[in-house]
Amino acid sequence: MTYTFLEPYTFTNGLTLRNKILMAPMTTSSSSPEGDVTEDELIYYIVRSSGPGAIITACAYISSEGQAFLNGMSVAKDSHVEGLSKLASIIKLQGSKAILQIYHGGRMSRRQFNGSRQPVAPSSIRAERKWTETPKELTDGGITILISQFASAVKRAIDAGFDGVELHGGNTYLLQQFVSPHSNQREDKWGGSLENRLRFPLEVIKACQEVIKQNADRPFLLGYRFSPEEVETPGIRLTDTYALIDILVKQHIDYLHLSVNYYYQPSIVGFRDYKYQIPQLIGDYINNRVPLISVGSIKQPEDAENALSHSQLVSLGRQLIIDPKWVQKVEAGDIREIETALHLSKKHQYNVPEPLWIAITASRTWFPIKP
Repeated sequence: MTYTFLEPYTFTNGLTLRNKILMAPMTTSSSSPEGDVTEDELIYYIVRSSGPGAIITACAYISSEGQAFLNGMSVAKDSHVEGLSKLASIIKLQGSKAILQIYHGGRMSRRQFNGSRQPVAPSSIRAERKWTETPKELTDGGITILISQFASAVKRAIDAGFDGVELHGGNTYLLQQFVSPHSNQREDKWGGSLENRLRFPLEVIKACQEVIKQNADRPFLLGYRFSPEEVETPGIRLTDTYALIDILVKQHIDYLHLSVNYYYQPSIVGFRDYKYQIPQLIGDYINNRVPLISVGSIKQPEDAENALSHSQLVSLGRQLIIDPKWVQKVEAGDIREIETALHLSKKHQYNVPEPLWIAITASRTWFPIKP
């Protein structure tokens, strides 16, 4: 069978992927305490970069107080460029494009990872998580600094040799917090109306695009990942997401990347009408105005092909940890050889950094696991 996801894909800026498969960003918690890339991370990525058209890295924090994970990757300082350059080179060595995902945790950041500093957020409203604390409300000047820090992170990604940057605007982190009526209850130009709540991501995008325009000497992508809904009340609903999509399209973002658990996921709020799948609704609304990356429980080639019914690209997360050669096996027609579970007895074959391996095996529900 011929799969369309194995065909090349060219973005409007001229960057071409050898196929339509991307590795989804997944936190490894395996950088140094200072946020530098480690050898374990380099090995982890080189093993998985020989098949997909592009690798989107684990999220790198743009400001030292914005770290939401232990030993996360950093793009907050010029000193991190050396390690990031090694990472970009490793990913690109076998033909994949390298995309650095960047973020700020906002109210999801933790004191123990950030020098005991209180998290910052659009409003002084605690997230509905047991371990979170009430954040400090950002000042207008603080917001301006954050926009500059996102832009500086893009400059470092360019200098490090990446082919693009993905702004992490989902999973309840800072960019999403500004959009959300739950976490953003400001009464100034950065909050209140939906238009004002969209202002921060819009200004971040403009600043990043200006950096790319001034510094990139090659096609360089700027993508945006988003969660289409929130479980909180009030929270982000599809109508908010449609408005976000419209401003992103108008701003000529290079691609959008869904953050959902299943590529066929129904709504996570209210009455769950399984007749309507959120990714399909999103794809229909975008209507080919910008490339959409679908994601979530894409395990077999048929899943990837089905996901392309409402998107132009697909990203694989857990499946590329389970089977780093997934793309090559599909290309060779060896579908029956695709691994579908992690085998504890074969730990050494996966080249997964120890902190990530511990997180996976401790959960027992995150990944399918066999002895």
